[in-house]
Amino acid sequence: MSQSLSSRAVYLVDGMRTPFLKAKGAPGPFAASDLATAAAQALMLRQPFAANDLSEVILGCAAPAAEEANIGRIVSLRIGCGEKVPAFTVMRNCASGLQAIDSAMLNIQMGRSELVLAGGVDALSRTPLLYADAMVRWFSAMGQKKTPMQKLGHFTRLPMAAMFAPVISILKGLTDPVVGLSMGQTAENLAHRFGITRQDMDLFASRSHVRAARAQEQGRFATELAPLIDSKGTVYDRDDGVRADSNLEGLAKLRPVFDKPYGNVTAGNSSQVTDGAAWVVLASEQAVKDHKLEPLARLVDLQWAGLDPAQMGLGPIHAATPLLQRHKLKVDDINLWEINEAFAAQVIGCLRAWQEGRYAQDQLGLAAPMPGLDEEKLNIDGGAIAIGHPVGASGARILLHLANAMKARGEKKGLASICIGGGQGGAALLEGCA
Repeated sequence: MSQSLSSRAVYLVDGMRTPFLKAKGAPGPFAASDLATAAAQALMLRQPFAANDLSEVILGCAAPAAEEANIGRIVSLRIGCGEKVPAFTVMRNCASGLQAIDSAMLNIQMGRSELVLAGGVDALSRTPLLYADAMVRWFSAMGQKKTPMQKLGHFTRLPMAAMFAPVISILKGLTDPVVGLSMGQTAENLAHRFGITRQDMDLFASRSHVRAARAQEQGRFATELAPLIDSKGTVYDRDDGVRADSNLEGLAKLRPVFDKPYGNVTAGNSSQVTDGAAWVVLASEQAVKDHKLEPLARLVDLQWAGLDPAQMGLGPIHAATPLLQRHKLKVDDINLWEINEAFAAQVIGCLRAWQEGRYAQDQLGLAAPMPGLDEEKLNIDGGAIAIGHPVGASGARILLHLANAMKARGEKKGLASICIGGGQGGAALLEGCA
């Protein structure tokens, strides 16, 4: 390689996403591969290079459908990359999209790739209902019966209780198998630990909706949105879970979901179950020159961290802290922040944990608490509580929007961070391009 790993710059040159569509109790109009394909096609149409000029395609997805094995390869072929462009799929729960970006960044730094399409997708409304083990065994035994009478006799032994009690896979997927807690219950843990009240959560949630609605009206998402059209001709051109009329009075009426009846985490102060896809194009300095690209930002560095799965919502600060330290940055040095809003309690918990001396010292290895983060710099155009959280896509969405917001405001430094089911965190540092 002509450059060392540390000096080989990686640029975020463009990106697009679909509108994030709120699940409404039935399978949504688009499969995950449809969402990812639509956003990628729209993104490639405005590039000065062809799809087969890409070095590789990397897609994060937490819950692909059975017919979407290696969904990254499926999408790469559908957008015209051709047979010779390799593609693969990664999964790191809520940070699958960010993991795709990290994988792309590392390959560019190592000189193995020059131009990479990386992102994430999930169609959570389409997560399947599954048969319980008793039903699976019954079907298996039925397949071994030879005669009509044998089959009829076996049919009379149909386990009715199992038949009408399917396994809801999305609930299984959002429950940590090690500690046995749903993601919402881990948010309740943080609320209790840091004294976060119901009003604190609802106020944060309302603000997310108000900011996102304002951003929609002012066109701040326009450059990153690829409208969708379903088979009936219906157009989807905005995130449909955003509520401009969100207020404390309305949110206060909602009942707790994860810790009944005494909890404080509700559907209103949690991220929405959503379908969506997001992509970014990452390029080496040579690719930028060859294709005359105009980067949005430079992807400086990325950090992963692990922590107690029962406290998984604090992952963002576990990842952001060493990232800041490595680059000798203070909280105030970051002009814009994105912390994915899995739950209002989770984001508030991150802000409070940084300022709590015991947690900062014992868990983060800091000599003193971190100074408070200016919330006017945080999620300035709303977050997942309003926009939605299609698990595999969110890491890519927050990084893309951070880059766009930095470019629009001429800001120099931005940091995007996300909590991850299973007790992890991820954070990425961006630097503005003059």
